[in-house]
Amino acid sequence: MPLQVITPPTSEPITVDEAKAHLRVDHNLDDALITAMISACRDFAEAKTRRSFLPQTLELTLDSFPGPSLMGVPYGKAYSIPGHAIILERPPIASITSIKYLDTGGTLQTMPTTDYVDLTAGGTQRIDDLCRITPVFGKIWPINLWQIGSVKVRYVAGWPDVATIPPALKAWMKLRLGALYENREEVAVGTRIVVAELPFVDGILDQFTVEVF
Repeated sequence: MPLQVITPPTSEPITVDEAKAHLRVDHNLDDALITAMISACRDFAEAKTRRSFLPQTLELTLDSFPGPSLMGVPYGKAYSIPGHAIILERPPIASITSIKYLDTGGTLQTMPTTDYVDLTAGGTQRIDDLCRITPVFGKIWPINLWQIGSVKVRYVAGWPDVATIPPALKAWMKLRLGALYENREEVAVGTRIVVAELPFVDGILDQFTVEVF
């Protein structure tokens, strides 16, 4: 897979107590079930928005470094996406852990951090913006082995903590959690069943969905 989760988040955007308050559950019999459902809701929301909610370590695998194109910035745009840039998926991106590659001799090398520039939370760009990595001025990407999976970029993605996650995302999780808790099977069996979807629910995620470039 091009993108893998190396270290998953150690917590969830909403706690079991918060979930139980939303579900109006006042016993502990379903705590394990609710915990699993919280994780399922986060997984779905992350996949739908193409974001990472809480800190997790990801690794992007490439067959080679990008080409040498140096596209200019289009008129009226704040930035460009040059052809030689690596775009990191599942923002917000917190930090770059390492860029490793197989050199032409097949030896795994780590690219010095002084040889590339990235715009992440620690730089000049807001944490929720598009994260691009390019060589610094005067440098080029290393020559990697012409073999699939030769380049690996490991990084940390996700909002720093629960308090910084947009409240709308947590609200959506609670709504989806309620549907899962009340309907625990794949199908509803019965007579005169009417299922009425609430069209605004998934629309909550629209403003947070990352465009695919």
